Amino acid sequence: MGLSVSSEKVLEAVRKDPRQVTAEDIRGYLLKFQDRGPSTRANILKGLNVFFRDFMQRPQVVVPFKFPKRVYTPQIAPTKGNLRAFFETLDCDRDRGIFLLFASSGLRRDELLTLTVDEVDLENRLIIPKNKHQTGTTKNTCVTCFNQEAETYLRRYLKSRSDKDSRVFQIPPVALKRVFTRVGKRSGVYLTPKALRLWFCCELS
Repeated sequence: MGLSVSSEKVLEAVRKDPRQVTAEDIRGYLLKFQDRGPSTRANILKGLNVFFRDFMQRPQVVVPFKFPKRVYTPQIAPTKGNLRAFFETLDCDRDRGIFLLFASSGLRRDELLTLTVDEVDLENRLIIPKNKHQTGTTKNTCVTCFNQEAETYLRRYLKSRSDKDSRVFQIPPVALKRVFTRVGKRSGVYLTPKALRLWFCCELS
């Protein structure tokens, strides 16, 4: 069994054999992360539990430590007015197509940016990914659809292209983030692909 990242860092910090690490060593290490969020601290503790409790059979090293409580913060979806103000500030058909696909298909950022032309059925406004249900995981892309407005801008954008790239959108994640940041500053409405997915889910519900 390999060490988790957190276990490796603990052993590097305390400079001890795993059989000699004590709860006090763990306590001293965890103190470095008091200013981090509860999720970060919980993930570190999970890794330590797996290594010391399950693998090393030394539960006494990690038993004293409780997982931090996570405060539930409700997510608020953007309004249609927010979406309209943001959309009207977009500069080109590519960005409008990206925005509308996010809002009407529910795709995640990486799913949309790796989408290929042959996975898009413009006639029926369907997205049929080649890898659908291959892994059985919840984050695996399923067949989805998009609205007529997205189809309009997608057709215009694809018609304007002269390259032979198989991807629908040739834009890296960093560049896409810059587009959303720039448009947010201009429009006064700050959105992300994740916010558009949230809006999509709320509309479905």
